[in-house]
This record gives sequence, structure tokens and C-alpha cells, in this order.
Amino acid sequence: MTQAPARTRTARRRHDREIVALAVPAFGALVAEPLFVMADSAIVGHLGTAQLAGLGIASALLTTAVSVFVFLAYATTAAVSRRVGAGDLQAAIRQGMDGIWLALLLGAAVIAVVLPTAPSLVELFGASETAAPYAVTYLRISSLGIPAMLVVLASTGVLRGLQNTRTPLYVAVAGFIANAVLNVALVYGAGLGIAGSAWGTVIAQCGMAAVYLWVVVRGARRHGASLRPDLAGIRNSAQAGMPLLVRTLSLRAILMIATAVAARLGDADIAAHQIVLSLWSLLAFALDAIAIAGQAIIGRYLGAGDAQGARDACRRMVEWGVAVGVVLGLLVVLSRPAFLPLFTGDSAVKDTALPALVIVAVAQPICGVVYVLDGVLMGAGDGPYLAWAMLLTLAVFTPAALLVPTLGGGLTALWAAMTLMMAMRLVTLWLRTRSGRWIVTGATR
Repeated sequence: MTQAPARTRTARRRHDREIVALAVPAFGALVAEPLFVMADSAIVGHLGTAQLAGLGIASALLTTAVSVFVFLAYATTAAVSRRVGAGDLQAAIRQGMDGIWLALLLGAAVIAVVLPTAPSLVELFGASETAAPYAVTYLRISSLGIPAMLVVLASTGVLRGLQNTRTPLYVAVAGFIANAVLNVALVYGAGLGIAGSAWGTVIAQCGMAAVYLWVVVRGARRHGASLRPDLAGIRNSAQAGMPLLVRTLSLRAILMIATAVAARLGDADIAAHQIVLSLWSLLAFALDAIAIAGQAIIGRYLGAGDAQGARDACRRMVEWGVAVGVVLGLLVVLSRPAFLPLFTGDSAVKDTALPALVIVAVAQPICGVVYVLDGVLMGAGDGPYLAWAMLLTLAVFTPAALLVPTLGGGLTALWAAMTLMMAMRLVTLWLRTRSGRWIVTGATR
């Protein structure tokens, strides 16, 4: 009678160790990424308002362009971890190389689009006459680093699939430090202004990509994996990533609609919305770290043919998601008085943001489960379902959000609609997980 509970406790502790070992470094790497933009903003901000405005527009365009291809990390993690679970490290690294080659091809295509259209893209974002030249300069130079950024995404997916989240953390921290030093040296030391900031970021990104390639190539040689591009493998990587691309675009559309609705509510509402959204994004990093662990762990179990292990790991990660969500929600409630003054001294903005922050706090346990199940299904390679589920969520959220200005409720109602969106995601992901249809064992799905 006592052996079964003891085995259960042992299994839970094993899952806990795996989750912590993967999630904590992943969280550090995720937090390091936005620090690139923060460092650039702090350095360029001292050049002048027009330069900072130009940087803001160009950074928004670059972030959007790169985030669209985040599937390079997600799909690669799932594919590589399956082969790791199956015990075929050579095929795992070969799969990773296909993702890296796809990243290089996509990066070259993005450069070919961005370089000639940079002025039009900046104009589309409504840049002023004084900010536009700086935005175009920064965008054109920084676009040269997009292939490196995409290689970083794909290589990160390879290492996560290999159950290694420490190396991405070290590379991200080193990249942030190099970026900050290069920016100061080129912007002020060399007198290149905003162009120096762009070149500093490009050099740092290329350095990060070079380190990742060195790590992957070394692993490929150790296990006898080919480094040559394989058209069939690259095509398979692209096909696996397409559903996740649809999912990502749908999520971006939701965030854009929310911002557009907030802008229609008034200046205080859009200002408060940006504050609340920034906190929501920060909280997402902590929850996404558990999801990243889920991608790697679930893929490995399924690759090893251990369906029950995948179910048990999923259950334990859901418990982690709920627990972390509750803690984050409490932190939001307790920190509200200290958090808001960091962003604004306007009492109208504070009064608008306060009730919205309460909604964000209450929603965190829901968000915790959503992020975990999202990671579980990604790790299982269940991309097509994730795409359809997110399209359905977009269809539910859009009318709810667009009705906010008409029905009233202001920013509080808008964030209630955002919580409805997360609840919808929870329902679709939970139903899929309960069905067991995501459990497909083997080295490939």
C-alpha cells in the first residue's frame, strides 16, 4: 500500500528536478532578450528625442519581423527532443541543422524585403519627418543582423531539444553585455550616432549566432551528423513550422486589436494599457519558461515511446503552472502601489490601470495553465491543432474587444476581454490534452 505513493512522490520529485533544471535557465535567457532593446534605448535616448523615436519605430518593426519566426525555436525543439528520446542523437542534430538552414534562408529573404522598403515601412508606422530618417537608418542596418537573429532562434531550439537551456542563458547574457559595450563605443566613442547603435546590435547578434553554430557544429561532428543543407529536411522543417506561424500571427493580431481598442478609449486608457501590457508581458516570461521545459520534456518522453511518462509530466507541469500563476497574481496585487509610480505620475492613468491590474492578477493561474499546455502540445508536435485553436480564440476575442468602446467599461472591460481570450485558450487546450490525441509516440510524429 505504501509503495505506490512512494513511487508517485519519487516521480514527482524527478519531474520537479527536470522542470527546474530547464525552466530557470530558460527564464534567464528570455529576460535577457528584451534587455537588448532597453540598452539601445538608454544609449540612443541621450542623442535626442528624434533619434529615440526613430529607434522605437525601427525596433517595433524588427521585433515583429523576428517574432513571426519564433516557430524556428518551437518546432525545432519538438523535433529534436523526440529524436533525443528515441536515442538517435545523430538524427536529432541533423534535424537541428535543417532548422538552422531554414533560418538562414528566411533571414536572407527578410533582408531582401526590408532593405528596399524600409522608408515605406517607417512611413506606414506614422513616423514624423524628424524621426523617419533615423528609423530608416537603424532599420536598414539592423536588418542585416536578422539572419543571425533567426539562427539564434533555431539554434536555441536545437539546444532546448537536447535538454540544454544553460548554454542559451550564457550566450544571451554575453550577448547583452557585448551589445551594451559596442553601443557605447560606436555611438559615442566612434561618433556614429544611431547607426553605431544598429551596428553594435548587428555585431552582437552575429557573435551570438557564431557561438551557437560552433556548439551545434561541434555536436554534429561528434555524432557524425551531416552539416550540408538537405532540401527535404528544410522543407519538412518549414511544413512543421507553418501551423505555429499561423498561431503566432493570430496571437499578434489579438495584441494589436487590444492596443487599437485602447487607443480609441482615450489618452489615459492607452497609457495605462501600455503599462499593464508591459507587466503582462513580463509575467509571461516566467510562465513561458515552464512551457519551454514542457516542450523539451514532452518531446523526449514521446520520442522514447513513454506515453504514461508524458501524461505524468504534463500533469505535474500543470500543477507548476497553477502554483506559479497564483504566486505571480499575489505579487501583482501587492506590488501595485509601488509598480505604477515607476511608469507614471498621472493620477488619471494610475486610476485607470489599477482595476485592470487586478484582472491581470486574477487571470495569472489561468495563464499558467495555458502556457504549460501550449508548451506540452508544441513538444508533442501538435501544431495544426494549436493553429486552429488560436484562430478560434481570435474569432471570439475580436468582437468582444471591439464592443468595449460601445458598451463601456473602459480599460477594465478590455482586460476582461483579454482574460476571456485566455479562458478560451484554456478550454481549447484542456480539451485537446484530455482527449489524448496529442500523444503520438516515436522519433517522428
